[in-house]
Amino acid sequence: MKTLFNLILTAALAWIITLFTPWWGVMAAALLVAVLVPLQGLKSFIIPFMGVFLLWAYQAYSLSSANDFTMAEKIATLLPLEGNTSLLIAVTAFIGGLAAGSSGMLGSQLRARSKS
Repeated sequence: MKTLFNLILTAALAWIITLFTPWWGVMAAALLVAVLVPLQGLKSFIIPFMGVFLLWAYQAYSLSSANDFTMAEKIATLLPLEGNTSLLIAVTAFIGGLAAGSSGMLGSQLRARSKS
C-alpha cells in the first residue's frame, strides 16, 4: 500500500512541478517524496522510476496522438529508431524514469543519513 501511495504521489507531484519547471522537476518531485515517504533498498529506485516512467509515457503518447504522431515520427527518424514512435515514447519514458529513480535513491539516502 505504501509503495502504491509513493508511486501515485511521485507521479502527481512530478506532473504538478513540471508545469512550472523544466524536465528536471521530476527529480525534485522524486527527491521530495523519497525524503517524506520512507522506502528501503531497491524500492527507493524502482517506485519513483515507475511513477515518472508511466507519467512521461502517458504525456508523450497524449501529446503525440494530438498531431497524429507526425512530430514523433520525424524525431524517431532522426534518432536511430527507424521511425518507430512507440520506441521513441518508451525511450523518452525511460530517460525520465532514470532521472526520477536516481533522485529517489538520493532522497532515501538523505533520509537515512539524517536519522543516524
